[in-house]
Amino acid sequence: MTFEPEITAFSCIYCGYTAIDTAGALHLSYPASVKIVRLPCTGKLDALYLMSSFEQGADGVLVVACPLGNCHHVRGNERARARVERVQGLLKTIGLESDRVKMIFVSGGQGATVAREANALVTRVRELGPSPLKAAGRAARVSAEASAAPVT
Repeated sequence: MTFEPEITAFSCIYCGYTAIDTAGALHLSYPASVKIVRLPCTGKLDALYLMSSFEQGADGVLVVACPLGNCHHVRGNERARARVERVQGLLKTIGLESDRVKMIFVSGGQGATVAREANALVTRVRELGPSPLKAAGRAARVSAEASAAPVT
């Protein structure tokens, strides 16, 4: 049985999601294990969302933002870039590969770029193997559920 990575992709509703939609309109493919989360702007992306994606079962995270200098919310994508870099550093600190998180900057017509980058991330994460945080997150949820259960 082969490992199929789960990828969470955060995208702004402007250029990022339009590029994802363009990839679909052009019949460009990337694995169905790439799950899209739309945000008003990638500037709303918190480092906590990125880290909790791993705890919730993601093996990798892709952030799809507007081109630098062309954010619909002025500098939202620059704030997101700083947060992605911070999370990459955190991953290194805890012994995980920083390239499990990738950020790309695209305009709405760059569907081919989105499909190519999503496929590249899936390939890279497949080489790295499953995220160890996935098991840790699952164990923490089970423990929390067990402690919240009423004692009879």
